[in-house]
Amino acid sequence: MTDRNEKTRDAADIFTEMLRMQGEAARQMMLTVAPDTKSPDPDRTAVDAMGEVMTQFQRNWLQFFIPDDQRTEPMLADPASWMEAMQKWSASVPMLDPAAQQKLWSDGFELWQNVLAQYAVSGDGQQDAGDPELPRNDRRFRDKAWREQPVFALIHQTYLLIAERLSQSIDTAEGLSGEDRKNLRFATQNVLDAMSPANFPLMNPVVLERTMESGGENLMRGLERLSGDLEKGQLTHTDTSQFEVGENIASTPGKVIYETELFQLIQYSPTTPEVMATPLIIFPPWINRFYILDLNAKKSFVRWAVDQGVTVVMVSWRSADESLAHIDWDDYFRAQIEAIDVVRERLKVPSVHTIGYCVAGTTLAGTLAVLAERGEADKVKSATFFTAQVDFEHAGDLKLFIDDGKLEMIRQASKGGYLDGRYLAAAFNMLRGSDLIWNYVVNHYLLGEEYPAFDLLFWNGDVTNLPAKWHAAYLRDLYRDNLLVEPGALGVDGTPIDLTKVKTPSYVQAGREDHIAPPESVWKITEHFSGPVRFVLAGSGHIAGVVNPPEANKYQYWTSEGEHQSLESFVDGAQEHPGSWWPDWLSWLEAQDPKQVKATGARKPGSKANPAIEDAPGRYVKLR
Repeated sequence: MTDRNEKTRDAADIFTEMLRMQGEAARQMMLTVAPDTKSPDPDRTAVDAMGEVMTQFQRNWLQFFIPDDQRTEPMLADPASWMEAMQKWSASVPMLDPAAQQKLWSDGFELWQNVLAQYAVSGDGQQDAGDPELPRNDRRFRDKAWREQPVFALIHQTYLLIAERLSQSIDTAEGLSGEDRKNLRFATQNVLDAMSPANFPLMNPVVLERTMESGGENLMRGLERLSGDLEKGQLTHTDTSQFEVGENIASTPGKVIYETELFQLIQYSPTTPEVMATPLIIFPPWINRFYILDLNAKKSFVRWAVDQGVTVVMVSWRSADESLAHIDWDDYFRAQIEAIDVVRERLKVPSVHTIGYCVAGTTLAGTLAVLAERGEADKVKSATFFTAQVDFEHAGDLKLFIDDGKLEMIRQASKGGYLDGRYLAAAFNMLRGSDLIWNYVVNHYLLGEEYPAFDLLFWNGDVTNLPAKWHAAYLRDLYRDNLLVEPGALGVDGTPIDLTKVKTPSYVQAGREDHIAPPESVWKITEHFSGPVRFVLAGSGHIAGVVNPPEANKYQYWTSEGEHQSLESFVDGAQEHPGSWWPDWLSWLEAQDPKQVKATGARKPGSKANPAIEDAPGRYVKLR
């Protein structure tokens, strides 16, 4: 053990020295271009500080993003060291046998020859003009700086070759189950994303140019941001100072009319003289804040629905803390049933329309089955499902997180009886690491660019904690074991769940490009419910496919009348419609119950007939 510790210390000392040398190299590079070096006795304080901050940046950078067992690898020292690290890592991938390894590196040598030939020097000592035609393209390397110098061209072209071959080897490997292949592909892609030369300050020519232009200000700013994100344990995506919940986001007027320890009910104020007789309750995902459906006046589904004469009631789930450690499987179903009963009683109506978004749609399906089993199905006039799954056989990328090892890791991460929402945010970011992690790292840590003010990214970073018992049961029983579609395998307070007993008229929306709830998985609802189902396939994905107001005139949606046995059959006979599917949904909703009533009395939250607790959006959405 002593020898091992000594070797670890020696490696750490070597690595620390390498970082010091990198900082010194950066300092020397800056000295050659800094204006103050031209005087006989230049003041080099700024340059010295910049070299020091680059060293510190590299060290913090590795602590944040590089796995523990790789932090002593000198892969940032120079292109040759990075190449050596890439070669060692790719050699460890089990899908590349010795022959494939030899082929990879022989092709790499040929690539180097072909690339270098385009930077040949003419007889008069001048480099040939023209933009080189490189064999592989990637948006991470689209800046011309990656092509101007042969060393950076070689670096990124070699990286793209290795990434291509490793991905191909996993796709063609024999003896892997479908799940094993997905897991290996996911793990490999995450490492490849992290190892991109664009992510390292001393290997990215765009970063080096920006550093020289700004005198290192970009890295100083990036270091401050990196330190702040390390402290809060979450990657920053947007300028959060530009948004305030209840002011310019989640700002549709309304009142909180009811609350429990788990949720608040927000009823929105009517804007039309008459409203639909049957009110609408929206159950948003409890893993996110409800205001994805109320981002701003132009994007808000809530405001749009209210303006169409719909009485809208929204559930605002409370972010969990130790006081909610007892919350389990039954509680979220009870909450949905309680919300339905409260709205029926407050507004004096026999039934309600409902919407369940994503995971809340999953539990809404179970709630409908429980009500049907209890003879209370008529409490719900209709159910709409936004990108919701009930059958998890072909579920999306989140299945990558439900093997026994990851479930145990989640259990250990759940301190105090709840799971920190930052864990879920990181998991979702990893599913699109290049876009949601490394793109922001390069732009805002390395280049020092200002953060955009984007409401969707603000919502994405406004994380919600989850009760640990509930979350574990959801992942285990649904994502892993797919028990919801087995009649009687699960229940609520002793009432078995059988989805085939759901006869409630349903509107099912899926996103064509959804990787969280793939359309082929969402389609499965139609195979389990017994009642009439209208299926609509929307353009775009899990968020943009839902939040698509008509005025934006974006994307499209597909409908197909008649009976269909599969999604493929639906698509084959589908008719494409431009723009938003919201008006189609509204027409369907009105057909369920066209009766109108005056928007008076209890239809105005905060009135004597419908007293309020506080103004919307309420306290719970602001709890962290």
